[in-house]
Amino acid sequence: MARGWESKGVESQIEEQFDSGERKRSLTSAEMERERKRSSLELSRRRIMKELETAKTPVHRTALEHALSHLDGELSRLK
Repeated sequence: MARGWESKGVESQIEEQFDSGERKRSLTSAEMERERKRSSLELSRRRIMKELETAKTPVHRTALEHALSHLDGELSRLK
């Protein structure tokens, strides 16, 4: 019984990936580039936020805050 349920879950995950792949193919190259850039900026923003949690020196904290501000500006331009 558990095996059948598990295979149904895997099947639905594969279908979801296929469906999302179809949507990505329908995007223009400019839209795909914008999405890639947005994803990269969001990843960088998460990394900066994590570093801010552990920043000890004021100079390092200030640099991270400036980087965060820059990333937020870039993200707002993409939206």
